[in-house]
This record gives sequence, structure tokens and C-alpha cells, in this order.
Amino acid sequence: MEINGIEVELDLRYSEMNLSEGILKALDQKGFTLATPVQAGAIPCFKDWKDVIAKAPTGSGKTFAFGIPMVEHTDPEGADVTGLILAPTRELALQIQDELRQLCAFLPGIRIACLYGGQPIDRQINHLKKRPQIVVATPGRLMDHMKRRTVRLDKVQTVVLDEADRMLDMGFIKDVTRILKQIPRRRNMGMFSATISREVMDISWLYQRDPVEIVVRPVEENRPNITQYRVKVDRGGKVDLLAAILEKEQLDRVIVFCNTKNTTDRLTGLLQMKGVSAQCIHGDLGQKVREKVLNTFRTGQLRVLVATDVAARGLDIDDVDAVINYDIPEEGEYYVHRIGRTGRAKHQGAAYNLISSVTDDVRLDEIVRNNKYQVQTIAF
Repeated sequence: MEINGIEVELDLRYSEMNLSEGILKALDQKGFTLATPVQAGAIPCFKDWKDVIAKAPTGSGKTFAFGIPMVEHTDPEGADVTGLILAPTRELALQIQDELRQLCAFLPGIRIACLYGGQPIDRQINHLKKRPQIVVATPGRLMDHMKRRTVRLDKVQTVVLDEADRMLDMGFIKDVTRILKQIPRRRNMGMFSATISREVMDISWLYQRDPVEIVVRPVEENRPNITQYRVKVDRGGKVDLLAAILEKEQLDRVIVFCNTKNTTDRLTGLLQMKGVSAQCIHGDLGQKVREKVLNTFRTGQLRVLVATDVAARGLDIDDVDAVINYDIPEEGEYYVHRIGRTGRAKHQGAAYNLISSVTDDVRLDEIVRNNKYQVQTIAF
């Protein structure tokens, strides 16, 4: 790990970080004792109210890196929003809310609200009337609440942009800058991401003050433990191959990624016809449907989740046996986030890439080269 360009090795236990008893009890309940590198670097800086810009691989513990100090700074008896976290998708926003609530298991006075599109705004207004101290939001829905004057940000002390590169890449840069301009008294700001784009650096330059720069490189020990495979198949045989992989490898919980919503729907139907327990999520489904499907998958009642890249970020499920790329993604970054859904929490994971064209081969070769991956070619 690098902090401000200097290579450092931090091997910190949470018990050594001067955290409150409530936070330590919550971490102990989850079985966590040793901070990840990004947490070891970011938590002390955030606790000291310093600005932070952190680049770390998917699954490296970024949520707790900013969530722990934000909760520590929160007054359980307060009635104003003092912590704000912006996320690019509703799935990620909901995941962050869930993780923060776990951190607050022994801090009952801290209230958290999640604001995102696809849920009735009146329900969110009722949550805001309960005076949460921490708000997690997607930029578009937060702007809606700001226009309605249902949320006030003038007392916010800490702002975090999670998956900042993705958020700015999705076209939220104008909303993000408008939101930041409405927070005149913030004491610190954090930007956390798997990659640092030019847009991220521009926002940092405009709104951060002498930020601490933390870089956790995706070296082998920080990467999820994933074995990657290349499996060649005729285009018409992909569904049969997918079913064969499920059975031969005895995979109980799998995420299958497709590039389009139509393919996602069609593949789900074909798997169901083969007797495979499968459901899908993509952007055209209502929020209630998506949440229901994700909950069914999380609780082990569903064997296969078929998804577009809308689900590649923000899914926090520790025991996914494998990821199958039914389609090779058009961008290498999507590949990194897809396979990062398996091999989490030090579990062994697997990623299978179904190759049915020269284009697929070329795309995967480029991804492998750019990320220094090892991919085995196998046959079924």
C-alpha cells in the first residue's frame, strides 16, 4: 500500500485503532479483527478529519474504511444530517446502508436513511422525518429531495463519494457538484474507488483540501482468491455448456453475467426450462422485484442469479461459488467488478468465461494482459 506515494505496511487490528466499544462489539460480532489495508490507511485519517482519496480493489473493505469513522463522528442524540454518502446505484446504496446498520448494532441512537430512485418518494420523506444523522443516496434522488426541501445538508460534516469513478462515468458529475456546493461546512471529504479517472481527480482538485492519497494495488494477496477459466463453445451451445458447468462443478450459488437485458431475460427462461433455479435482475425491473430476487439469492433459496452489469457493483454476498461470464464484457473494468463477486471473505472462487467468437477471445486476451490475470483454458 502507498500513502502519499510512500510504500507502507500497516498491520493493524481494530482493537489498536482507538475505536468505541460499540463499534468494536459490532466488528467482533461479524468475526472481524484485522483491518484491511485500505481501512488501516483511511480510518485514522478520516477520524482526524482529513480528506482522503483512496484507490483499492473491489472487495477490499472500502465501506468500513469510511463507514467506521463516519459512525464514530456521529452524535447519537443529534437531529441533523452530519454524514452523507453518495453512491452510483441503488444496489450499492442499499448495501452501504446495510453495512452501516451492522456497524451501529450496539449504537441504537444512530439513524440511517437511504434515498434512491425506484422507491416511492413519500416513503423516503417519512424516513427523513425521523431525523437521520447519516444519509446514503444516489445523486439523482438526493437532488429530488433537495428540490422538495425534504432534506437539509447545511450541517453535513463528512461527505463520501463511493465508487466515484463509476458515478462520474454514469453522468452524475453535474448533480455531484451541485450537491457539494450545498455543503458549505463540511470538515472532510472522501473519494473511494477501484480506479481513479481524470474526472475523479478533477473533483478532488476542486473540492478536497490536501487529501491523503491511499493506493492499495491489486497484488495477489489483496485480490480475491479466484481461479479463472476460458471455455470455448459454439454460440448455439452456450446454454448447454452453462448447465454442464453447474452440474459438473456442483455449484450451488452462481452469478451469470450478460451484456444486455434481452439476453438476461432469455437465458433465465432457458435455464428455468432445464430445471435450474434461476432468476434475473436488470435495469427494467422494478425496485421491489429486484430487492426480492436479491434477497432470495442472498438467503440461499436461489441457485443462479442472471444479471447485467447493473449488479456488478454493490452486491455484497460472501459465499458465491462462481461467476460465469455468459458474455464477455465490452470494458475491462466491468470484468474486474464481475469476477469480484466471488472469492470474497477469503473464500475460494471461480470465474468461467464462455468464448464463442474471435471477438470474445480478443476481448478476454486484452483484459488478461491489462490486469495481469492468469486464465486457464479448459473443456467440458
